[in-house]
Amino acid sequence: MSEYPRITANLNKIRHNLSALYALCSGYGVSFAAVTKVVCADERIVRVFEEGPAAMIADARLENLEKIHTKKQKMLLRAPAPCEAEETVRNADVSLVSETETIRALGKAAAKAGKRHAIILMVDLGDLREGLLFTNREGIRASALAAAKEPGIELMGVGTNLTCYGAIIPDETNLGELCHVAKDVREWTGLPVPVVSGGNSSSLGMLRRGLVPKGINHLRLGESILLGNDTAACRVMNGLDGGAFTLGAQLIEVQTKPSVPIGVSGANAFGEHPTFTGEGEQVRGICKIGRQDTVADGLKPLDDQVRIIGASSDHLIVDLTRAKPYRVGDVLEFTPDYGALLRAYTSPYVKKAYID
Repeated sequence: MSEYPRITANLNKIRHNLSALYALCSGYGVSFAAVTKVVCADERIVRVFEEGPAAMIADARLENLEKIHTKKQKMLLRAPAPCEAEETVRNADVSLVSETETIRALGKAAAKAGKRHAIILMVDLGDLREGLLFTNREGIRASALAAAKEPGIELMGVGTNLTCYGAIIPDETNLGELCHVAKDVREWTGLPVPVVSGGNSSSLGMLRRGLVPKGINHLRLGESILLGNDTAACRVMNGLDGGAFTLGAQLIEVQTKPSVPIGVSGANAFGEHPTFTGEGEQVRGICKIGRQDTVADGLKPLDDQVRIIGASSDHLIVDLTRAKPYRVGDVLEFTPDYGALLRAYTSPYVKKAYID
């Protein structure tokens, strides 16, 4: 059986990024959770996280947290449904939540298990994903007091998420507002509420410039560790390595063909109506990988003379006209972005390999 398609993780580069980010964050009194969700809690990468300096290991899915064995605290990033409270208490030490009903369900499950489950109360600073809207102080107060009354709940902190949905960039104003919310929650509950989690890898640029408000002391980092990215700036951060992952796929066809389809055009298999530019005849290759396995637009060929034309569910079509001669069976290699990496690790058809 073929070894391809295959995603290869360079564990040494991941270790480098972990160390560099720890040096940056600790210099500003910030701890972080290392996020495993994009690699589906891959065992070898989790082991690197376990041996590294991150304070917590985090994932969005309970199925992934269940298989992670660590001495660090485990954080559930996506709020559980109330019906998942017992499973959450069993597999996570900390949850990000915003609904009072969920807080009470977690408290009940924790008390039943003889545990205390920590929560970070999520506040929406305008990105419009999860969290109580920052202007809704009464709602935040009610949820905070509900958490304080639950014997099985530890109100560990408040947190926010930015850039993932609404693409709102962290700044001194919105992160400063989160610090004000934390102050209010401490006054309302009389609890220390020690953690103020100021978002994800998109906050690192601010941190490097010394602009993150002083009260922010925690981040949740995944893309920066694995891909080296400052996600607010959409680029690899200075000092980080952006080449920890390589996706390889074999060529199963190399043919000279026209650059424009022949015949009457309709919708493709995904209901799209593609357009094509006439470029004469091309040397066109087909790789044994498709949309079921990765995101074609998120792949950058390591051979810069190779150009991606498009993809169907099972085929990646490339222009090899200006590249060196390739033959059927040759392997093309690509650097994946976040979306392409996420789907490659999720696909059961993509083999996993490691450099260590």
